[in-house]
Amino acid sequence: MERRHPDGVEHSIELNLTRIMEAGFDGVSTSCTDPAHVALIARALAGSGLAVEGMCFPQTVDDLKAAIDLGQQLGALYLNVQPDVRPRRVEDCVPLLEGWIRVAREAGLPIYFETHRNRMTTDLLFTLDLLDAVPEMRILADLSHVLLGREFWYPISDEDEALVRQVLGRTWAFHGRVASREQIQVEITFPQHKVWLDLFLRWWEYGFRSWRKRAGADALLSFTCELGPRPYAITDREGNDTTDRWEEALLIKSLVRDVFERTAVDTQPFFDQGSVA
Repeated sequence: MERRHPDGVEHSIELNLTRIMEAGFDGVSTSCTDPAHVALIARALAGSGLAVEGMCFPQTVDDLKAAIDLGQQLGALYLNVQPDVRPRRVEDCVPLLEGWIRVAREAGLPIYFETHRNRMTTDLLFTLDLLDAVPEMRILADLSHVLLGREFWYPISDEDEALVRQVLGRTWAFHGRVASREQIQVEITFPQHKVWLDLFLRWWEYGFRSWRKRAGADALLSFTCELGPRPYAITDREGNDTTDRWEEALLIKSLVRDVFERTAVDTQPFFDQGSVA
């Protein structure tokens, strides 16, 4: 919802929340790192009925404890954890992962670890090794980082497809942007990028079907339409977005809901929590 345009204009939190609700989104994603920011968001969200995805970037177990406290103030469904440490060995990561999982379980707030560059999960193969080492580890899949990080050739090879499916088999929430093998966020309404949009829709469908087989009857699946401002968004010479990110977020919401509903036909249980802005 940030603009970051050269004109310096940013919409208020209240206006953004109004737009989100009027557009039919079910919730929002917001960071749980700054108490003052969380208090501001909590006041704005009061009575809105919007679900909340909390985000945090812990370096230590105690960092996550603080984020959990803030997430609970927002009534967050879960915390999206981006582990802001980059050990070179899996065995050095395990104590942190197990510690984070333990404190989250004790607090009663689910946590999912996002596939994200410049984090513990920056590399796909390393992340798969982490999943093998810590069976309780649950993933929030932002496949744009996976595709860009490995620079998969298109068409996707059977080997690379199998690697992505291993991640999706442990995925419990999604962040949705479309990448190419060279760009983290491409304009999905440009015809030259349709091949990448179709690829991500196919991956998301596989992930939804996998989730349905694992989730309980009352489970909620969150999909965040995460079209970030620059430097994620490609900009023109003046620094303005090359497309309307809000309109593209609405398009993603519509496409993803259609895919999710289609997966209900032959997979149970079905409960559509919808998408998150």
